[in-house]
Amino acid sequence: MRTLWTDGSASPNPGPGGYAVIENEAPVALGGDKNTSNIKMEGSALIAGMELLNGEPGEIITDSEFWINVLTKWAPNWKANGWKKKSGEIKNLELVQRAYELYSKGNVKLNWTRGHVGTKMNELADEWANKAREGARL
Repeated sequence: MRTLWTDGSASPNPGPGGYAVIENEAPVALGGDKNTSNIKMEGSALIAGMELLNGEPGEIITDSEFWINVLTKWAPNWKANGWKKKSGEIKNLELVQRAYELYSKGNVKLNWTRGHVGTKMNELADEWANKAREGARL
């Protein structure tokens, strides 16, 4: 089973952003946008990770508790309600829908790790997300 680590970055937030997917201590996906948010980049990193797994069993470790909640708790209800929630619009709906489609059809386990506490692979994902924000690509 493959293990991927993901992270996203925007600085300032919103502003230029980047994301990274790390496997075996090396970046396997990098991307970014000139005008984005941290939330969008975290979601983009998860999407890139799930696309790399391509339905194969795998684990993605992220420091985005928000996106884990989106995919495992909130999106099933949003989808059942026609992609609406009681409190108003779903922000970044296209990103949410794409991530949920991949998550639903895939065989991925999402695990949360606390960010910025010295966990080697999380720090490496953060480092590469920042490099991607500055324009680094594979």
